[in-house]
Amino acid sequence: MAGSGKQPPPSSARPVPQGSPRPQATAPVRRPPQVLMIRKDDPQPDAGAGNPPQALQAPVQPPAAPVQAPLSPVPDEDTRFAEEGLTMADLLGPESDRGSSPRRGGAAPGAKAAGEPRSVDEFDFDEQAFLAALDEQDFVGGTGEVVRGTVIGLESDGVYVDIGGKAPGFMPKKECGLGVITNLKERFPRGAEVEVLVTGEQNADGMVTVSARALALRQSWEKVRQLEKEGKVVQVKVNGFNRGGVTCDLEGLRGFVPRSQLVEGEQHEALVGRTIGVTFLEVNPDTRKLVLSERKAVTAARFSELEVGQLVEGLVAAVKPYGLFIDLGGISGLLHQSCITAGQLRDLREVFREGDRVRALVTDLDPGRGRIALNTALLEGQPGELLVDRETVMAEAGDRANRARSVLRQQEQQAG
Repeated sequence: MAGSGKQPPPSSARPVPQGSPRPQATAPVRRPPQVLMIRKDDPQPDAGAGNPPQALQAPVQPPAAPVQAPLSPVPDEDTRFAEEGLTMADLLGPESDRGSSPRRGGAAPGAKAAGEPRSVDEFDFDEQAFLAALDEQDFVGGTGEVVRGTVIGLESDGVYVDIGGKAPGFMPKKECGLGVITNLKERFPRGAEVEVLVTGEQNADGMVTVSARALALRQSWEKVRQLEKEGKVVQVKVNGFNRGGVTCDLEGLRGFVPRSQLVEGEQHEALVGRTIGVTFLEVNPDTRKLVLSERKAVTAARFSELEVGQLVEGLVAAVKPYGLFIDLGGISGLLHQSCITAGQLRDLREVFREGDRVRALVTDLDPGRGRIALNTALLEGQPGELLVDRETVMAEAGDRANRARSVLRQQEQQAG
């Protein structure tokens, strides 16, 4: 251009003729990302020391994808067997051996024939064989079971007893019997047979805990309950006392007699060391309660000496509106007002007063309720004779009692 003084820079691009297609620009080649690997054990460069930075490691190229080989079709079994020259008959084997194949429902080659006994080591061990094996075992040592055994060992704290289990039973020293045992070796020599009660389950070693004391206590309670059932009077020795009564020992059990059940209850401490007859008020093994009575024992012993029709003698202890209580020596009998005389009686004191001696016939006995019925009217020759001549009736009571017994037997036969 004129007057500008500036020339346009020469163009390096080659002129493209008109009408020819313009070449398309190629996409730039993308380089893979460069990864800088830094190891912890490499020393870090010191920026203050002026050391030149280390050269970067060469970029890590990503691994090329493996080239997969073309998949070939998998031949089926028939094709494979055909290629190997095998047939189905070759696979199944001879006809004689096919019946033994487990797949066709036959028995295994090593199976036992029917009827042969099975052992625990067989692989075909089933439930029936297991139950049969349990029945063959002799299990001993159930809690509460009474077993017999043999002493096989002694220790300072107890005794070992062979009771037939896989391990012996152990009996602690305090369970070796009732009372205090000072010499175990003398009480339980080696080889002695003993009867014990199993009180503890088996431990990991199969050992159970046994007790001779527990068995003795069980047997004692059973015996005491039988004595109570029979209404027996037993003799016990008083070995202690307290404010409520006295204590005693009965079949190895601790018994208690309340003061109200003692004949001499006012000075019960003086009974220590003495032997008294008692009977049972309460027997309870569950609560270990054994309550006894001396008064009831005296009554029971006195009742055992009496029978219907017997002539007894006693003192008038009390006069009541309905009759007289006669003390017969530890027990009392009732002489009802209707049984005093056959005559007309206006007042009981017309015949007897407190402290008078009376002879009467026993007409009824009730040991369970402790009642004794008496009668003096049967001793009269004439109705009302006691109101007129009491001394004569009482003096001849022995002879008149024989006649009165026949009357009682007739009354019993009529009532029965």
